[in-house]
Amino acid sequence: MPVRLPFSGLSDPVSRTALPASQLAPSRARTLVRAAIIEGPPLAAPDGWKLERLAEDAALLVSELVTNALMHAGTEVEIACGLETAGHGRDGPAAASSEGSEASGDDGDLTGVLVEVADRQPAGRVAGDASGQRGRGLGLQIVGALAESWGVTYRRTEKVVWFRLAVSEMVRTPAGALSDAMHRELVAAEIFSPSAGADRRRVAEWTDRGGAFLAEASELLAGQLDEDMVAALAGQLLVPRLADWCAVWLTTDSGTMRLSRVWHADERRVDALRFAMEPDRPPPTLRTVGIPWPWPEGADDDGTGGSALAFSLVSGGTCVGSLVIGRAGPPETTDTVARTVEDVARRVAQAVVTARQYTRQTSISRALQRRQLPPSLASLPGVESAIVYEPHGRGQTVGGDFYDLFPMGNGRWCFLLGDVQGKDPEAMSVTGLTRHLVRLLAREGHGVESVLGRLNAAMAEEGAEAVAVGGESAQPRFLSLVYGELEPDPDSGGARCTLASAGHPPPLKLSPGAGVVPVAEQQMLLGIDDGTEFTAFPFYLAPGETLLCVTDGVTERRSGHRQLDDDDGLAAIFAGCVGMGAMAVAERVRQAAHDFGPEPVEDDLAILVLHAVMG
Repeated sequence: MPVRLPFSGLSDPVSRTALPASQLAPSRARTLVRAAIIEGPPLAAPDGWKLERLAEDAALLVSELVTNALMHAGTEVEIACGLETAGHGRDGPAAASSEGSEASGDDGDLTGVLVEVADRQPAGRVAGDASGQRGRGLGLQIVGALAESWGVTYRRTEKVVWFRLAVSEMVRTPAGALSDAMHRELVAAEIFSPSAGADRRRVAEWTDRGGAFLAEASELLAGQLDEDMVAALAGQLLVPRLADWCAVWLTTDSGTMRLSRVWHADERRVDALRFAMEPDRPPPTLRTVGIPWPWPEGADDDGTGGSALAFSLVSGGTCVGSLVIGRAGPPETTDTVARTVEDVARRVAQAVVTARQYTRQTSISRALQRRQLPPSLASLPGVESAIVYEPHGRGQTVGGDFYDLFPMGNGRWCFLLGDVQGKDPEAMSVTGLTRHLVRLLAREGHGVESVLGRLNAAMAEEGAEAVAVGGESAQPRFLSLVYGELEPDPDSGGARCTLASAGHPPPLKLSPGAGVVPVAEQQMLLGIDDGTEFTAFPFYLAPGETLLCVTDGVTERRSGHRQLDDDDGLAAIFAGCVGMGAMAVAERVRQAAHDFGPEPVEDDLAILVLHAVMG
């Protein structure tokens, strides 16, 4: 049936058309109303007004009303737009709503515009009214914010929502002006609104699959310890299932945004899309809902554009980035899909926070760990040295094992290989303390026996204090250590050595033609009894001979009920290294330890090798 404009006093509307229920209806309604006002009969606007301002307000309101109608009726919508000029009367509810407002200007001057939106919804519920049935938009509060008057007329087969905008500076006040946020919400509401056809099928599809998709997203993002990898996975999750392209921005320490990853269904467009997105950084806000985002150049094949939405990545009240998705062509993002993307954005944000916490902890740990071990071994004249060190545990660079090789002056060198009981951060702190204390004692002139004795007293005192402060639950720290002095002999090419083993696997010496022999006896662990005296054992490392020191991560490597050093297993491995250099020996022993059992190594591995070079 034809739509009349009963409240405007106009015999015929300037424009009237029927719009099918589709995602394009709101944009077509906006085009219709703008054309009726700007391209219609030539009219004069009052001073201070431009027709474009009136057209934009009218287009904004009709877009919201059409979106409401599609959301709740899903039927064909009919739009009528009429213009009021001076001399036309106003009757009915519109006149009552604007009582006291006089038309201004001469005949032919524009005084207002009236728009009706009719759908085939039977009388009953009002889309977007105070009943709260409106899905995602702002309902009729936008109409109330801008319109001079508005109302709802129910007929037997349809419902008509109408509004009137008056050309009056007194009506359009700053308080009534629509905020930028409301504009963005309105556009987002249009993008999210489902149509009666294909989009309803998409809603049903994602209602069925959304839970599985989110479960997949959670599983894929869980345990990721690099924030850029999280961003990359987010793009691969969303494209092409929910979007044609995706860009992920992450916040920096300075509070700005950096473009971390860009993904496109057509990989050839990734670089162009990144180039277009890079200059336009989203603000680090706390909004999680999708807000419209400018369509970047080069994101589609034919330049027709599409719809893009930005979702803030918020976790724990902090914005850590922004997720922007786009789909070419007419808007197709349904309300259910939008909520799915919001859920993905929350999971991405939490994964970014987790990755950043891990990165910070790892950075702190590595900064501390760098102090626990020397950056490299010193180079000795006539003696090759090699170290293999493998701390147990993911992400660790230092464990309970430690080593050192340093000069002490007068052509003498000191070396050590130790193991602190435990693998926690406190054990790591003991490794650094021990290494620096040994260096200090050696450079003060203390010999091997004196160094071990003083270190033993310090460890015992530290353990007693720990028990006194922490009670019975406190655990004193015990330390096993091989410590020795070495003086290369430039004449013979060998080196004179003195060493002692405190609770450590005895060091072994390999001589070509003479086999493998231990060079020291095992003595008590450091830190048990502060009165323990230690004995040092001197020997000569001749050219071609090799000294091997290992921690118990090697000797106690298990395969079932057997250990690697059962029946002198380590000596047998070492005996097969005749003629090898220091690094080759260390690598042979390391590989043998790994190959000994089928299970992963469960302890730190440390291997120190000194080899006197043949002249």
